Amino acid sequence: MAGLLTFPGDREMDLGEVDGPLLLFGGPYGNLQATEAMLAEAGRLGIPPERTICTGDLVAYCAEPRATVAAVRRAGIQAVMGNCEESLARDAGDCGCGFAEDSACDRLAQQWYGHALGEIGADDRRWMGQLPRRLRFRLNGRGLLVIHGGVSSINRFVFPSTPAAEKLAEIIAARADGVIGGHSGLPFSQLIDGYLWHNAGAIGLPANDGTARVWFSLLWPDGDGIRIEHRPLSYDHQTAADRIRRAGLAEGYARAVEVGLWPSLDILPAAERAATGQAIEPQGLNWPTTARAVSR
Repeated sequence: MAGLLTFPGDREMDLGEVDGPLLLFGGPYGNLQATEAMLAEAGRLGIPPERTICTGDLVAYCAEPRATVAAVRRAGIQAVMGNCEESLARDAGDCGCGFAEDSACDRLAQQWYGHALGEIGADDRRWMGQLPRRLRFRLNGRGLLVIHGGVSSINRFVFPSTPAAEKLAEIIAARADGVIGGHSGLPFSQLIDGYLWHNAGAIGLPANDGTARVWFSLLWPDGDGIRIEHRPLSYDHQTAADRIRRAGLAEGYARAVEVGLWPSLDILPAAERAATGQAIEPQGLNWPTTARAVSR
């Protein structure tokens, strides 16, 4: 299949001014049941495709990458390129997730990435290669940049415990008031000197919190500020787990879908490891206009 694909490289898209609300989610991971539930929830909330944004990694740990990509493409929502889309568009030999070599995550990735290579055809790979790496928009006077991992690297892991100074440096490099990222799989929002780092979480796997729920977020104008809410999503996780087993993929991911605990904690810093199995509660954050704004 190599040689049939074109990869245009770096691309940024600007959505301009958005009057909100927006729905954000990350990491469908080939979980068709969660993806269909997420798209149905967007419809129930009355949020149109142009204000529904995925932070990448449409395919990964779960069994139905081709059908998941088809559902996202059919819905016409916004999406940024994740490292999995980058790797598949390039016909690369690995997922480019940033796992340490020969770690448990790395060994597990060889299996599910091989499954994805066999499932995703040339047309879907071309579409993946044309996705923007960065998506900008303005909401209630604030400039936000949507990326997959970090501004400096598509597969950078940014967690709640990642030092605030590192997040702030990335936000400044983004030339934005806030960054919306994905990749780490954990939902959180943090204000740093008036700037925002936000991760909506992933819908393809639970957040290692001991529940089968997955996470998305909503952003909307609220007075002179922005309201941010992290919301859980329940879906037919048993069917998703059954299909992982039927496809012959790792049992650890099937169990993760069922019970909400990741099969490996290799990528997690100490603080996030310590939170394993602690149920996450829905949270909200008000981002006031009194906070500093830097984008123009």
